[in-house]
Amino acid sequence: MTPLAGASGGNTPLSQEELADLIPNLATKEELNEWERENILRAREWAIRDRTAAPDIASDDYVRKLHAKMFDQTWKWAGEYRRSEKNIGIPFHEIREQLMSLFGDVRYWIENDSYRADEIAVRFHHRLVFIHPFPNGNGRHARLIADVVAIKSGHASFSWGSASLVKESEARARYLDAVRAADRGDIQLLLKFARS
Repeated sequence: MTPLAGASGGNTPLSQEELADLIPNLATKEELNEWERENILRAREWAIRDRTAAPDIASDDYVRKLHAKMFDQTWKWAGEYRRSEKNIGIPFHEIREQLMSLFGDVRYWIENDSYRADEIAVRFHHRLVFIHPFPNGNGRHARLIADVVAIKSGHASFSWGSASLVKESEARARYLDAVRAADRGDIQLLLKFARS
């Protein structure tokens, strides 16, 4: 069993202050992952039923609301942008500015068919992960955003390696390698992984 504090396998570490905002009484990462999974499944159902159009998903309100729905039974800070530095992501004081730029880009890509629908969704995912706006859950949130954009654009949700990406695994390692390649400007590996 892995204790809640600390980072491993590409996970973002939580501060003691952030850990203090855990709603259920859980002691291990395994318990936390299972608890969060149930919360995320309910949020996924909501997101798919919700009538928000693909371009409108690229907004401050939607991004925060989805994160809140994914983690509202887990963290008191669900849906709130982080207020501390992490081992990944941009400086926290730049989050809002970078997100506004991202939202404008995504709406432009959708409205002008700049990329295929899959690529728009995966680019949105990648930039959200790169910005890392929340204290925790950024990868799962960004993957769900990409899935919702794909579905609202008339396509199937992504398979993301057909495995859980929460625990350390070969699939998670391939996912992180694909994200790092996208960080260097090569989105193709992440596009391929998203549909694998």
